[in-house]
Amino acid sequence: MPVHALADITVIECSTFVTGPYAASLLADLGARVIKIESPPDGDPYRYFAADAFFSPNFAHLNRNKESLALDLKSDRGKEICVDLIKKADVFVENFRPGTAERLGLGYEALRFVNRRLIYCSISAFGQTGPYADKPGFDTLGQAMSGLLSVLTDLDQPEVMGILSAAYGILGALLARQQTGKGSKVETSLLQATLSFIGETAAGYLRTGRIPDRLARVKNAHAFAFLAKDGLPLVIHCSVPEKFWRTFLKAVGRVDLAGDDRFSTREARKANYALREKELEPSFATRTRAEWLKRFEANDVPAAPLYNMAEVVSDPQVAHLGLVEEVEHPKMGKLKFVGPAVSFANLSREKIKPPPLLGEQTATILAELGYTQAAVEELAEQGIVKIAQS
Repeated sequence: MPVHALADITVIECSTFVTGPYAASLLADLGARVIKIESPPDGDPYRYFAADAFFSPNFAHLNRNKESLALDLKSDRGKEICVDLIKKADVFVENFRPGTAERLGLGYEALRFVNRRLIYCSISAFGQTGPYADKPGFDTLGQAMSGLLSVLTDLDQPEVMGILSAAYGILGALLARQQTGKGSKVETSLLQATLSFIGETAAGYLRTGRIPDRLARVKNAHAFAFLAKDGLPLVIHCSVPEKFWRTFLKAVGRVDLAGDDRFSTREARKANYALREKELEPSFATRTRAEWLKRFEANDVPAAPLYNMAEVVSDPQVAHLGLVEEVEHPKMGKLKFVGPAVSFANLSREKIKPPPLLGEQTATILAELGYTQAAVEELAEQGIVKIAQS
């Protein structure tokens, strides 16, 4: 449910797929009004990323709590309407390929003179300038070039994961504006943000010269995943302090390993990680996952089930924290989403809003700018805007 932390902030979002919409959705979760501008006739391609009646669940999650204005930015009238909105806005978010915003007349240098308090957030694949600026990019490429995939993936069988947010940069710029009275430009890229995300791992390489791989982190953390008797996985983390290693050995009935020179010190255990895993693996075939977790809890061992998504959303702790929210959509019926990553005390909250149909708020937003119903209908006939069909 959105809180009212940014209730007086208006965000104009001209972005598609994940990066820009995700950043803007975080601001919407904090109560900002987010107007998403989409190109008619089809809008954000992420609407159709997975088959569903009106929009994909991927799109729905990233665009809840927003309004949709279907507007042709390549037309003079469309650009004029966009600029009129930006004149009164606080934040502009775009993830066009570098140079596109400038060609549309929506670059930072143009808009900063229209609204000197505007926070302009630009998100790209590899940066606005430089040898890779013109390359097309998606999250997988940023993760690969930043080194993230190399520390998360078996390079013989690579898999993909990822996400990105520019919201914290926008919030920092909004706070700075309170002191200076001026807006600013916030830039990030898939490459920059992802490399920053794994800065701790990069710092280890920069200090030691040792290239980390997928096992580097788990070896250093002394983390293991095992299959229990019932075939269900669980994870144990026994890095520091030393007591966790000792209580773990007690819980699995292998206190004999405490005096084994191969495992007697933290560095020795890291050097013999695979051997230690082989020594312990047979023990886990003697009990179910639930039995092991109960035993570990009794011995104060850091352990948890390795869940699939069905198990995650049905977990009692997830239910207790209210992390899954439900909203009624007029056409799609009940929709469920994972809510914001943070909770606030003493801030008023409102019900989550469903993601918009393409152009659902077009007429309302244009009316706020002074357009009559006849003028809106004329723009729709010209293909400059699109109005959602009720």
